[in-house]
Amino acid sequence: MADPSTYRPRPGEIPTDPGVYRFRDREGRVIYVGKAKSLRQRLSSYFQDVAALHPRTQTMVRTGASVEWTVVGTEVEALQLEYSWIKEFDPRFNVKYRDDKSYPYLAVTMADEYPRALVVRGAKKKGTRYFGPYAHAWAIRETLDLAMRVFPMRTCSSGVFRRAEQVGRPCLLGYIDKCSAPCVGRVDAARHREIAEDFCDFMAGNSGRFMSRLTREMKAAAAELDFERAARLRDDIGALERVLEKSAVVLPDATDADVFALAEDELEVAVQLFHVRGGRVRGQRGWVAERDAETTPEVVEHLLQQVYGGESGEGVPREVLVPVLPDDDEALAAWLAGLRGSRVDLRVPQRGDKRTLMETVARNASQSLARHKVTRAGDLTTRSQALQQLQEVLDLEDAPLRIECYDISHVQGTQVVGSMVVFEDGLPRKSEYRRFIVRGDETGATDDTAAMHEVLTRRFRRGRKEAEEREAEVAEGRERPARFAYTPNLVVVDGGLPQVNAAARALEDAGAVDVAVVGLAKRLEEVWVPGEEYPVILPRTSEGLYLLQRLRDEAHRFAITFHRQRRSKAMTQSALDGIAGLGEKRRQALLKRFGSVKKIRAATLEELADVPGIGPALAAVVAAELGSTEQDMPAIDPMTGEVVEQDGASSG
Repeated sequence: MADPSTYRPRPGEIPTDPGVYRFRDREGRVIYVGKAKSLRQRLSSYFQDVAALHPRTQTMVRTGASVEWTVVGTEVEALQLEYSWIKEFDPRFNVKYRDDKSYPYLAVTMADEYPRALVVRGAKKKGTRYFGPYAHAWAIRETLDLAMRVFPMRTCSSGVFRRAEQVGRPCLLGYIDKCSAPCVGRVDAARHREIAEDFCDFMAGNSGRFMSRLTREMKAAAAELDFERAARLRDDIGALERVLEKSAVVLPDATDADVFALAEDELEVAVQLFHVRGGRVRGQRGWVAERDAETTPEVVEHLLQQVYGGESGEGVPREVLVPVLPDDDEALAAWLAGLRGSRVDLRVPQRGDKRTLMETVARNASQSLARHKVTRAGDLTTRSQALQQLQEVLDLEDAPLRIECYDISHVQGTQVVGSMVVFEDGLPRKSEYRRFIVRGDETGATDDTAAMHEVLTRRFRRGRKEAEEREAEVAEGRERPARFAYTPNLVVVDGGLPQVNAAARALEDAGAVDVAVVGLAKRLEEVWVPGEEYPVILPRTSEGLYLLQRLRDEAHRFAITFHRQRRSKAMTQSALDGIAGLGEKRRQALLKRFGSVKKIRAATLEELADVPGIGPALAAVVAAELGSTEQDMPAIDPMTGEVVEQDGASSG
C-alpha cells in the first residue's frame, strides 16, 4: 500500500471553497468520492495523522495514490456532483447499498391506453405508478382482489386482452364484475382511465373521499328502497375497509413521511425504510452494506441520494425522518425540495409518535443485520478461503481479487461469439460483463482456440489503449468511464490446454505479461496452466474449485445467451431479407401481424395486403419469394397489382 505522505497536497494548494474530491489508486481508478463545505479542512483531515484515522479510512488513504478536487459554487451543486460521480465511477470505498431481497410492487401502467394493475419486481419504468414495496407478492394479490370490487380495472396480460377482443367475450373477471371489460367495449378508454386514476388515488392514501362517497350512495339506495344495490355498496365498503386494515395506522391522517433507521457495527450497516402515506405504512425496504471509509452522517447522506436521486420528485414525501442528520443537512434538504417541487422537512424525530415509529424501524434494522450476519458469515468465510486457495495453488503473489473468465459459443463455426464475466472479491460484478462478436479470418471461419486468441487480444489491447487515453484525459481534467482499463489478477478460460495456450499467446501479444491465466476443463474439472504437461487437480470439496466452476458456468451462460440472441435474429430476418421493396419497418409490420415467417408464408394474398404498408403488388412479391403454400394463387402484375389472365392455365 502507498504512503499517504507521497501524494499529500500542500495545504496552500487546496481551496477553502465547497467542492467535491476524488481519491484514485495507482492505476488511476476512482476509489472514493466525497464532498465538503471547505475542501482544505476536509482533505487536510485525511493526512494530519494517518494512525489516528479509523481503520477503514486508513485503508482508503493507503490504497490511494492521488487526490483531486473540483470547486463548485454552492453546497447543493456539490451534492449533485458528488451523486453523479458516485453513479459514474462506482468507487469501492463508498458504501454500496443492495436490497436484502427483491421487493414486489403494485404497479399501474398509466402509460397504456387501458391501464393495467399487476405485481412487478425490478427496475421501474416511466409512465407507470408504483405502490409499495410490499413484503410478499400474495399481499398485493389479496389487496387487488378486494379492491377490484370497487375499482374494476384491467389486470389481465396483453395476450389475454387481445384474445378477448378477437373473440368478443371477456375473461372470468369480466363475468364476475371484477373487471369493467374494456376489451369488449363495456366501457370506453376514457372511463377505464378514470377507474384507474381513482384506484391510484385510493392506494396513494386518499381513501376518505371514496369511503364517504360509497356511504352516501348506500344510504341513498336504502332510502329509495333499492336494498339490493345498498347491499352491494355495503359489501364494497367492507372490502375497502379490509384493504385499509392491511396497512397499519401509525401516524395521524395526512402524514406523508419516509422513516429511515440504521443498525451498524465496525464491518457492516443495515438500513430499514418505512414508507408512510396518509398515516399508514404503505411499504418497507431494507439494505445491508459493508462499511468502508464513510462516517454515519455520510452513510445517511449517500443513502438519501440513492433512494431519491434516480426517481422523480413524486417519490419524495413532505417529511424525511433520519436517525442522524448529514453534515450538510440544509443543502440536502434544498436538493430534496428541488426534486419534490416544494419544501421537504429533513429532521431527526425527538418525541411523540414519530419517535416511537423510528424506534420500531430501528428494531427492524437490528433484526435485519442479525439475520444477515447469520446467513453471510459462512459466505464471507468461504469466499476468503477460495481466494486464498487459488493464490496458493496457482502460486500468485496476491489473492486474485479481480478474476475475468472467458468462453466461446457457436454452432459449427457460425455466429461465433465470446463472453467475459468479472468477479471481484469472489462476487459477480455484472456491470463489467462484456460480449464479443468474433470476426474470424478472411473466410469468416474460426475455431475455439483462434476465437479465444482474438477475444483476449482485443480485450487487453483495448484495455491498454484505454489506460493510456485515461492518463491523458485525467491530465487534461476530463475523463470518461473506462470499459477495459482495469487489469485482472487472474484470467480463466473455459477449456483445456489448447485454449489455455491460446490465451497465454494472446496475453503475450497484447503486452499483458503480468496476468496469470488458467483453464478449467469440463471433463474432470482439471485446472490447466500454460506450458505445463499435467493439470492441477483440486479436491472436489475445494472452495477454490467451486469459485472457478461458478466463473466458468457464468461465462458459459452469458456466452450462450448472446449466441442464441444472434442466431434467433439471423433466422428470423434471413427469410425476409433481400425481398425487393420490403424494408425494416415493413418486415416488422409483417412479423407483428403474423408472429413468424412460417405464418407469413401460409397467409393469403388478401391477408398480406391488409398489413399496413403492404399493398397487393408487394404482397405478391413476398408470397413469391417465400414460396407461399396457398393453392390456385392468381398471378398478379407487380407493377399494377391487377390479376393477370392465365389463359386457362392453372397455377396449381
